[in-house]
Amino acid sequence: MARDYSRFLPTTPGGSTRTTTLSTLERLGWQPFFAQQTSVEDLARTPAVRVTEVHRDRLRVQGADFDGTIPFRPDVTVGDWLLYDRDRPAASRLLGRKSLLKRRAPGTGRQIQLIAANADTAFIVSSCNQDFNRARLERYVSVVREAGVAPVILLTKPDLCPDPQRYAAEAGTIAGDIPVVLVNALGDQPKAALADWCRSGSSVVFLGSSGVGKSSLLNALSGRPVAATRAIREHDDRGRHTTTGRRLHLLPDGCAVFDLPGMRELQLVDAGGGIASLFADLDSLARRCRFRNCGHETEPGCAVRAAVEAGEVDAARLARWRKLVREERFNSASLAERKAKDRAFGKAVRTILKQKEQERR
Repeated sequence: MARDYSRFLPTTPGGSTRTTTLSTLERLGWQPFFAQQTSVEDLARTPAVRVTEVHRDRLRVQGADFDGTIPFRPDVTVGDWLLYDRDRPAASRLLGRKSLLKRRAPGTGRQIQLIAANADTAFIVSSCNQDFNRARLERYVSVVREAGVAPVILLTKPDLCPDPQRYAAEAGTIAGDIPVVLVNALGDQPKAALADWCRSGSSVVFLGSSGVGKSSLLNALSGRPVAATRAIREHDDRGRHTTTGRRLHLLPDGCAVFDLPGMRELQLVDAGGGIASLFADLDSLARRCRFRNCGHETEPGCAVRAAVEAGEVDAARLARWRKLVREERFNSASLAERKAKDRAFGKAVRTILKQKEQERR
């Protein structure tokens, strides 16, 4: 029997708005952005599936009529959309992404680690305690903006703090256009507080250190314990890793929520645009410096240092900006260097193999 795939394709201009309940694909986050990359014929031959779990050797994918696994692929992460190839699952086509969160992989390697794809909103979570760190929040905001995701700052555990508004006020000065929400991760409060972003068909992600309440927030939105939680260490308010894998949970109301491990290290890479957006005032001042490669330290004609001396720019904020810029440039350059070396090595290997083949002839 022929199937109707029209609901999975873009609506035409002026078309009527459908008011029926969401389909399975739409609950998974299927949107016109992805539909525009395919066709009815493509969907009939290779149905759309979304990566909902990432494991060392396999990926779990779910679609309208499919829930199974395919072999692990380093170019795919949780949240990605694929056109599932029944004959060659590992060769399933990866659709273009609306957004991609990534970082330089922890350790001494020079690799990019894909965190999550196609999120609409990123909740950057911090607690109203010793975990609160302005520099860390700025780092997360830079990564999120570069990824093409809308950031929202969530401050948890306000009930355990004598003055939570102090934290909210400081978080609000990071960027005036970023919403700041105080929320108790336990109970029913998150459902109402985050309802504007956790809409049916949307995909949201919680980012932050271990122990800030990300798993508790997911459980509160789900209405049941889908994620394990653990207590923080009392002496320093530091959390312990609870979530160890990367998963996408579907909430009863049709919102998809990423469940990711806490990140103690978020090394920036390819995030120059996000940093420039967050520090737009400093980026604009830097363009007025006498030297294009000004380090904003002791160089003559430095517009940034002049603004600091005039009291127009906070010296601590300048230091944080310079640190992020240096780190991003170093990591991006290191990765570019590695890619260039890999290409050169591959070319050398191909040349040697070609020479050996010619000698055998």
